[in-house]
Amino acid sequence: MTTARIAIAGAGLIGKRHAQAMAQAAGASLAAIIDPLPAAAGFAAAEGVPYFPTLGAMLAAGGADGVILATPNAQHVEGGLACLRAGLPVLVEKPLATDVAAARVLVEAAEAAGVPLAVGHHRRHNPLIAAAKAMIAGGEIGTVVSVHSMFWLFKPDDYFDVAWRREPGAGPVFINLIHDVDLLRYLVGEITAVQAAQSSAVRGNRVEETAVLTLEFANGALGTANVSDTIPAPWSWELTSGENPAYPQSSEACYLIGGTHGALELPAGRLWHNAGKRGWWEPLSARIGPRPSGDPLVLQIEQFARVITAAEAPLVPGREGLKTLAVIEAVKTSAREGCRIIVQN
Repeated sequence: MTTARIAIAGAGLIGKRHAQAMAQAAGASLAAIIDPLPAAAGFAAAEGVPYFPTLGAMLAAGGADGVILATPNAQHVEGGLACLRAGLPVLVEKPLATDVAAARVLVEAAEAAGVPLAVGHHRRHNPLIAAAKAMIAGGEIGTVVSVHSMFWLFKPDDYFDVAWRREPGAGPVFINLIHDVDLLRYLVGEITAVQAAQSSAVRGNRVEETAVLTLEFANGALGTANVSDTIPAPWSWELTSGENPAYPQSSEACYLIGGTHGALELPAGRLWHNAGKRGWWEPLSARIGPRPSGDPLVLQIEQFARVITAAEAPLVPGREGLKTLAVIEAVKTSAREGCRIIVQN
């Protein structure tokens, strides 16, 4: 088998993006669309693939070698377990679940069954991130001391017409900050403790719209993160990276990573340092690091296809998704209880 037939469960925003990426991915083909909403049948017809209202119906019919779960967060564990029971590798959109305990059930089931479980932290597949990780690991900025991430943008009112987006388990902490946290873990190291505050003062939904937090890393670095989906602003990965053409791209930075010998702006890859002696009276200079290109969603699907057909290990396995979710759960606990929380992996 040289082409992996991959079904997509969930025909919402991210499910449709996966279908678009599938059309460009080498070694993968779209096998089916699964979604209970009647409109999804038309989408499947337009893609020229079978339509199923439920994952169970698709699994019973066969015809897929793997599944991408792009369903609402609360359905990830049930759907993932169903795929594992059928022996199908599954790529679960982040988060793996709405809580760590449920996610651990899914991860341990995959490991017990010997069936690959990948997590949709697609930014790790971005060549820009691979280049940044190589710069940091190669000592370009020295020892990492502090980091900062930003996610400020405005989600339009009609985004919240979908009921689950107004409920706990959605919101920018689970939907957006989780990507930032995953990349900070990937680039800097494990996060051991957090302290956070959150607010829903503008929209009044049952889920946060703004959160701020401090991060403590195992290697001694400290960090901050600021996330809000109710501010028209250019400082977010969505609006700076150019990953998704649906977003107007800005030239701003959304991640700042500072070390003892320099500082790195992402996604631009701009490296700041003193040319000679380090010091605040010394002139700073900047250079742009390598900027390799590639659509991370396409690259993620191509890698998932190799997981299916060539027994390649997932770039982001279930355990990694579990560790990132543990940080997010600690953020939510800290915001609720108003205290510093140790991350429990």
